Amino acid sequence: MRSTGSLGRRMIGVAAAWILMLLVGGGVALDRVISQAITTNFDDGIEYLLVAMIRASDVGPDGRVRLLEPLGEQRFVEPYSGLYWQINGTGQEPLTSRSLWDRSLELGPPHSDEDVHVRDSPEFEGEPLRIAERDVMLPNSPIIWRFQVAQKREQLDNQLQLVRKTIVRSFAILALGLIILAALQTIYGLWPLRRIRAGIAALRQGDRTLLNESMPVEVRPMVEELGELIAHNERQAEEARRHAGNLAHALKTPLTVIMNAATARAEDLPELVVRESATMRRQVDHHLARARAVGRRGQTQLRADAWASIEAVERAVGRLYPECRFDADGPRDIIVRIERQDLDEILGNLMENAAKYGGGSVFVTVSQADGAVIFLIEDDGSGIAEKDRQRLFDRGARLDTGKPGTGLGLAIVRDVAEIYGGSVSLEESEDLGGLAVRLILPAAL
Repeated sequence: MRSTGSLGRRMIGVAAAWILMLLVGGGVALDRVISQAITTNFDDGIEYLLVAMIRASDVGPDGRVRLLEPLGEQRFVEPYSGLYWQINGTGQEPLTSRSLWDRSLELGPPHSDEDVHVRDSPEFEGEPLRIAERDVMLPNSPIIWRFQVAQKREQLDNQLQLVRKTIVRSFAILALGLIILAALQTIYGLWPLRRIRAGIAALRQGDRTLLNESMPVEVRPMVEELGELIAHNERQAEEARRHAGNLAHALKTPLTVIMNAATARAEDLPELVVRESATMRRQVDHHLARARAVGRRGQTQLRADAWASIEAVERAVGRLYPECRFDADGPRDIIVRIERQDLDEILGNLMENAAKYGGGSVFVTVSQADGAVIFLIEDDGSGIAEKDRQRLFDRGARLDTGKPGTGLGLAIVRDVAEIYGGSVSLEESEDLGGLAVRLILPAAL
């Protein structure tokens, strides 16, 4: 049997894929949230300094901007400290913090409002900046002044890098732990299947005959069905051995008679061979019919159309007895749980007997009730006394020896019907006055 891979590895792989997908998505979302919070906090710091610088600014009599009081931040007076401010006005020299020393901040794109705008700037080599700027009109000045506060991004970038490194490490450990947990869960969950495999191996080796361990509720139905299948196969094997033994025993006596007659060179050897050969043929037909029905009995998908079988048998028997009239009645949608060939053989035996021993009229009625299909085959013959009806089911039993036959028809019908869980009985026909055979078989669901 071709393997499609490991079920356990497939389950672990699917779980690992989902875990990684969810953790990656969650990590990216968490990184964005935390990074945004850190960046916002960083921007709030430089915006606070920008607002303080605007409040401390004024325009002197010469029209130039000035700070009324120094900003309370030591880094503004330390050269290249990483924290800078600058004020620009149209046609005016820029006013800069001492920390800029001999440098100045570039002006960003023009703004049409007075809101604070924050941007990144790579204008200082090796020192990326985060700049907050705002355009303001000061009292007593027609000029629009641009106030800028810049701080290098090193502290912000270090915080973001630390957060991302922590997220990656934490989520990697979490993913590894979850995958290991999924693997342990899969191994533990599939462990009953290993026990089932070991039990089946023990059955195959003959160390045990049943699968009777306690199993989880999800696996127990499969184990029960497997046990039923094994028991069914055992029953079929036992029935096959019994049929083989019965057939061998049934053929032994005719063969012994033929061998003894041949050894003694009996004068009636040809007649004896013909008679005993007919006996062996009857036995072979009987046991083959039983074996075939037993082999098909366990198939739950067996379905046979009752009406189609009746019509097919009616056409076949009608060719043998063209003077006989056949009639049938009943629903045309009844389905029987039996192999079509076996149903044809059963109905063929019963309808042929009705045509052979009846008075020329055969009536077949089919109906369904309580999960069973009922066939009633009636003829207008002389009927059979009640005391002789049960004896007709014996092998080779015949009441009318004037007509050809083997005497195994009703015996085969009874055996095959019982194998499928049905029954057959003989009654008196109320409408035609002859014999009525009632055949009951299970209906298909």
